[in-house]
Amino acid sequence: MRFLIAAAAAVCLAHGSAAQTTPAPSPIPAEVQRTLETLRARAMASDDAYALTESLTTEVGPRLAGSAAEARARDWAVAQLRARRFENIRIEPFAIPYWRATRQEAAVVAPSQQPLRIVALGGSAATPEGGLEAEVARFASLAALRDAAPSSVAGRIVFVDEGMTATMDGSGYGAAVPRRSACPRLAREKGAAACVIRSVGTDGHRFPHQGTTADFAAGTRVPAAALSNPDADQLARLIARGPVRMRLDIAIEREAAAQSGNVIAEIRGRSAPEEIVLLAAHLDSWEEGTGAIDDAAGVGVIIATADLIRQLPRRPRRTIRLLIAGAEETGVFGGAEYARAHAEELPWHVLALESDFGAGRIWRFRSRFGAGAGGHHAAMAQALNAAEVMVSDTQPAFGGADIAAARAAGVPVIDLGQDGLDYFDYHHTADDTLDKVDPANLRQNVAAWAIAVYLAAEMDWDFRAAE
Repeated sequence: MRFLIAAAAAVCLAHGSAAQTTPAPSPIPAEVQRTLETLRARAMASDDAYALTESLTTEVGPRLAGSAAEARARDWAVAQLRARRFENIRIEPFAIPYWRATRQEAAVVAPSQQPLRIVALGGSAATPEGGLEAEVARFASLAALRDAAPSSVAGRIVFVDEGMTATMDGSGYGAAVPRRSACPRLAREKGAAACVIRSVGTDGHRFPHQGTTADFAAGTRVPAAALSNPDADQLARLIARGPVRMRLDIAIEREAAAQSGNVIAEIRGRSAPEEIVLLAAHLDSWEEGTGAIDDAAGVGVIIATADLIRQLPRRPRRTIRLLIAGAEETGVFGGAEYARAHAEELPWHVLALESDFGAGRIWRFRSRFGAGAGGHHAAMAQALNAAEVMVSDTQPAFGGADIAAARAAGVPVIDLGQDGLDYFDYHHTADDTLDKVDPANLRQNVAAWAIAVYLAAEMDWDFRAAE
């Protein structure tokens, strides 16, 4: 309720790249309006998205990119899509660098002995056999480490102790994640023995948050890990009292080329099948939890949405294509591979959207359309009110990681923004499990997605239109 009240107070029907005036909504025929209401009602009465999320997280579990579990997840997806009678179902394979931590332990060894909860960051180097031990050098921010003299870092374990702010739209993540990406590289350049960071997360539990680094493919060349937030607090308090020595023990396995792949399926358009509306989510996860909110819920939402539309008496004009991407967590390999493999088709992609921000209710709509498509934005925003998506603002849509390469190639995108206030309490942790998913929220997600997707696929709107 709190977000609906806030949303109602902030209603603004403005095109994502428009200027001061709000264009009149593009007309939606009465027949299409009736279909939208049918889709909304059916979505709110169905738990298909939750059932899919439960099935994937229970029958496959965690799905590390490039692993046998990710391969089982691809088989699971194909079976689900075949059972629902989608068309052109296939796996488009590609190779990725594979990395997995087989041991990840840490402890304070002086002035007292205390265990610490860590996870190795994606791409981390291994410690020497038996681990390494060194004095800890604390920095309040990544900028402080960047400005530090090498002599203050050399031979030490760097500790970047920078927090993250919880926000409804996830903007705090963008500000916080650079320390995870860049700390290992800066530590290596300054001669540090290793790098540990305060987890990129907003919880107060002893669940460290995993994630990849900027040097995942080549390896970080120094060990790198994330501390849970309470452990980071403890380490900071100890350092405030005097010098602290820490032991870090990380073992890894790595392959230069492991198998991953994207799962593709379609509902072919009835009269303009060459025009594509792309729905994306990612299949892989980190392996501490079961990847329920990141991103089994997104997979459930896009399959359930497309299946609702597939069951209509008449299929839409344009093709609806599902991209269930592989290897997103370790470098967005699936999204990049899709854009490469389908480069000749991208001019025919009329719209793309992605579900990869948990399982919260959708509260905001944004678009990144051509300057002349403001009426289409206004009409879609107005239609989404029926699914209680009450906010539409002037900021351009991001789209999502796995459609970022398509967006860069000119494909219009929209965001159906979920309430992510607690998303980073669980993101990339052992606590990302099915109990964090509320079936009622997924019903509302599918209702909003069905409205937006059907409009994009049925209407002849040009989302690239210039002035």
